[in-house]
Amino acid sequence: MKDKVVLITGANSGIGKETALGLAKMGAGLVLVCRDKGKGEAAREEIAKATGNSSTELLVADLLLQREVRRVAAEFKANHPKLDVLINNAGASFINYAETEDGIERTMAINYFTPFLLTNLLLDTLKGSAPARVVNVTSSEHKDGRLDLNNISRDSRMGRVGAEAYRRSKLALVLFTYELARRLQGTGVTANCLHPGAVRTKIWSHAGVFTPLFRVLSVFMSSAEKGAEASIYLASSPEVEGMSEKYFEKKTSKPSSEISYDEALAKKLWDISLKVTGHVAAPAAVLE
Repeated sequence: MKDKVVLITGANSGIGKETALGLAKMGAGLVLVCRDKGKGEAAREEIAKATGNSSTELLVADLLLQREVRRVAAEFKANHPKLDVLINNAGASFINYAETEDGIERTMAINYFTPFLLTNLLLDTLKGSAPARVVNVTSSEHKDGRLDLNNISRDSRMGRVGAEAYRRSKLALVLFTYELARRLQGTGVTANCLHPGAVRTKIWSHAGVFTPLFRVLSVFMSSAEKGAEASIYLASSPEVEGMSEKYFEKKTSKPSSEISYDEALAKKLWDISLKVTGHVAAPAAVLE
């Protein structure tokens, strides 16, 4: 990974941080996108000290907000002529329904619309850096997800502890990954997604009264370091060079849910997502 540039969202803790550590050890240049400046800077310094890799920088943004996603993309492109790997890792699960300033339910905003928008904004840089990779961190929970395309951004069916919203956001992310891979055929840019396993992270920290329950259950979960193995593998391994449109559980390619292979659904979701994110370019523009 020496001389490679990798952008990782949600990189100050959990799987994102461990992914950054692993890639830094391989010599990659890292751009960490974090919401909290203090925590992000602490993570950046820790990674640099632990690995001896000083090619690590921080971009601060609240990725729940589309204007912040656009700003981060613009700042990155202003300072980096290439991007070898984009890892859409940031995620959350909210127990109660609330909308962002863009009018989008928060779980769907951070878990799906942010990766959709950020990836599209950085596509020209990725294609100019080919061979390049897009790695999306999803979940096996997508297999129980159900999408209402007529109400994709404001679906208020949260489910117990927000599980229903989480599942549909992760299904949308798998559908996006596959559609992106199809649109990128012949460009040298691949797109894959992964389930890291049941991992002890802060993703359920918004579970309200159920947060203590998840803390108890976390005793039986894998470490963040173990959970990061699949992200590191898809970002760096020569074994997956040129491989695209795949879903991995840990480091093994597995079938995703039947509905995730519905190309007509994926195309409709893409077109709706263009409107929701204000990314007004026609879908075909991605192939230019």
